[in-house]
Amino acid sequence: QVQLVESGGGLVQAGGSLRLSCAASGRTISGHNMGWFRQAPGKEREFAAAIRWSGASTFYADSVKGRFTISRDNAKNTVYLQMNSLKPEDTAVYYCAYGSGYGFGYEQRTWDGYDYWGQGTQVTVSS
Repeated sequence: QVQLVESGGGLVQAGGSLRLSCAASGRTISGHNMGWFRQAPGKEREFAAAIRWSGASTFYADSVKGRFTISRDNAKNTVYLQMNSLKPEDTAVYYCAYGSGYGFGYEQRTWDGYDYWGQGTQVTVSS
């Protein structure tokens, strides 16, 4: 079983930046797609970003494209989400997800593409 621990969340002014980290333990992230999802209070969890097991491909939600960048460092067993030009509507709990299977398509933009989840880290963007 893999454990995922997110960090780097906090309070930031609109237009600012944060870098989230997801440290995995128990199993390697190598060979697995990894993703970031987010959930605001009273709303459903939504896809934000994903990176293919090889690191060669990425997916982004339209709402974050051009502002967020997902990356991975397999040697450190860590996935990152760089968030720039933050908006109040980015306020949410951000969750790291460990992928199932080896494909990289529509499923990796849904809950069903992932086997394990972190506990989340809060991001709050003030207006």
